[in-house]
Amino acid sequence: MPVAGGPSGLARGRRARLCVPRRRRWSHNHVVWWLDRLGRSLSHLARIVVELEQQKVRLLSLSGYIDTGSTTSRFTFHMLAALAEFERGLISERTRTGMAAARQRGSSIGRPSGLSAIQREQARALLETQPDDVVAKTFNIRERTLQRRLRKSDSG
Repeated sequence: MPVAGGPSGLARGRRARLCVPRRRRWSHNHVVWWLDRLGRSLSHLARIVVELEQQKVRLLSLSGYIDTGSTTSRFTFHMLAALAEFERGLISERTRTGMAAARQRGSSIGRPSGLSAIQREQARALLETQPDDVVAKTFNIRERTLQRRLRKSDSG
């Protein structure tokens, strides 16, 4: 019986769903751990359930105790899917709000630049006597990153 998994329904939901028809000979069940791992939104999950029902395959959720073989479970499935979509929206909203607040405070979003201003000056001095790859190793960054950081600081 195929089991859908992965980081999220956004990344792997389709791939897990595509394995159902091929393995249908073994089982008429499609098992997932959480519903949000299967689909992107309520409408996406509903489409998946309809497709599975057309193939006479039941959807089973181990953590939510959902089995689309009964009317009550299908109703519960739709309610939980709606709540999962709502929660995903709230998380996304909070993330965007937090990032906007951080930008207003002057915080940079994302990974640190790789070299401080002092390190960039040291790197320029070393580049006068040593090759790029040696200087990059000195600062524990890739050669391409070194070139990009130095060019970026020259332009802005």
